[in-house]
Amino acid sequence: MPKGAVVAVLLAGLLGLSGCVGEGDALRPAPTGSGDVAPATEDVPAGLERFYGQQLSWSSCGGNDCAVLEVPIDYTDPGAGSVGIALERAPATRDAIGTLVVNPGGPGVPGTDMAANADGYFAPELLAAYDVVGFDPRGTGDSDPIDCLTDGELDAYLAEDPSPDTPDEEEEFAATGERFWEGCEERSSAIAGHVSTVEVARDMDVLRAVLGEQQLDYFGFSYGTLLGATYAELFPERVGRFALDGAEDPALSSLESSLSQAEGFETALRAYVSDCVDGGSCFLGDSLQEGLDTISELFDEIDAEPLPTNQARDLQVGNAFYGVIFPLYLKDYWPALDKGLNEALEGDGSTLLLLADLYADRKGGRYTSNLLEALPLINCLDDPFAIAPEEVPDQMPAFEAASPTFGDVFAWGMTSCDGIPFTATDEPDLVIDGAGAAPIVVIGTTRDPATPYQEAVALADELESGVLVSRDGDGHTAYNRGNDCIDDAVHGYLVDGVVPEDGLEC
Repeated sequence: MPKGAVVAVLLAGLLGLSGCVGEGDALRPAPTGSGDVAPATEDVPAGLERFYGQQLSWSSCGGNDCAVLEVPIDYTDPGAGSVGIALERAPATRDAIGTLVVNPGGPGVPGTDMAANADGYFAPELLAAYDVVGFDPRGTGDSDPIDCLTDGELDAYLAEDPSPDTPDEEEEFAATGERFWEGCEERSSAIAGHVSTVEVARDMDVLRAVLGEQQLDYFGFSYGTLLGATYAELFPERVGRFALDGAEDPALSSLESSLSQAEGFETALRAYVSDCVDGGSCFLGDSLQEGLDTISELFDEIDAEPLPTNQARDLQVGNAFYGVIFPLYLKDYWPALDKGLNEALEGDGSTLLLLADLYADRKGGRYTSNLLEALPLINCLDDPFAIAPEEVPDQMPAFEAASPTFGDVFAWGMTSCDGIPFTATDEPDLVIDGAGAAPIVVIGTTRDPATPYQEAVALADELESGVLVSRDGDGHTAYNRGNDCIDDAVHGYLVDGVVPEDGLEC
């Protein structure tokens, strides 16, 4: 599942537009132009001088400023061409104390959207103190985006059964995975092997220097916490004030991470159903188990016979799964899940299909970002571990123990990297402890579905300078969720430089 940050904004349909990239489109000439900030002077890695020394040409865009940062497509071969990284800057509402670079997660969510919609993401205290700079990580958004499937192919990819249970479904599931990787290779081979987390972290250091900052101040959400932790490992002396919200544990293998996330979504679903039951007259049933059984049975019924909707498409079981998963990211959207499940139980799949489309950034019959194409590619470059389809039954008991409702889907998800034709070239086995970095505030939410709380605990422990802050609550990420204790801790550190108490509970 994606590990994006502020789902309220995603549900409002505010993700940035992305285009398509063809083979060779990612290669660009050397950076040129002038900017309003002198690059930071420092020791620069050999061969990267022209990238670290560039000046940005900012231009007005919708009330903010936009620019393109040029970075090498391959840090192991800086002369092999470059990638354009889309930037957007929301100027501070008062005198800025510096620049805050932000990332919303994914992997694959365009970060420029955080600047374009800064008022929705960040509290006034933060917006008054910093120029907020969002960037679309390489291969996403407007930064030479990965393209692997046509919109019609992506529709089919998301609609098919994510846990095949017949030989025909298993055969089609495997064929779909093959078509995905073939499409990435055909459409985006120039950049597809160079969108790893380590490479994006190196891009962030170029950005820091070009912004004129000796140290990087950073606020990362969800997958953005992995990105921040990776930066801290590569450039510990460049870490300024870091806050990592909805933290991932970088020490987990892809198998362990998938089991953790399966358990996280099960916890969130049980919290949702329990809330319904505790309210009385729950349409799902009179007990937690009855409610869970109702949802599982609904999936089986939709798998057997898709539901009609108010669109030209039926609700198929894959769409139904994503339509249920998506509102679990944020408690405020449980009423939308109520509506979707209520309708589906009455034979109407319209709202669940709408929720699935929001999950996939599908609007007006087209996909407005390449999130669900970039996400598996980035994850598989970072950790290419996969199991073959015939090995799934061996993994099923562990996944079903972690999540009786969703475990089969996550078990089949372990085949997703099978057949990837690309290999990361830049430190794919990085061990992260951030030794020598300034304090890094790590935030976890106790019933976070996408990045379970124990992962934040682990990351804070693994980082030598990690400081753990905990929110007791539901939904994905903690900041700007109405919890004053969390917001005060974040503002106290990012704005005033006051490190919160390690182990603070909110």
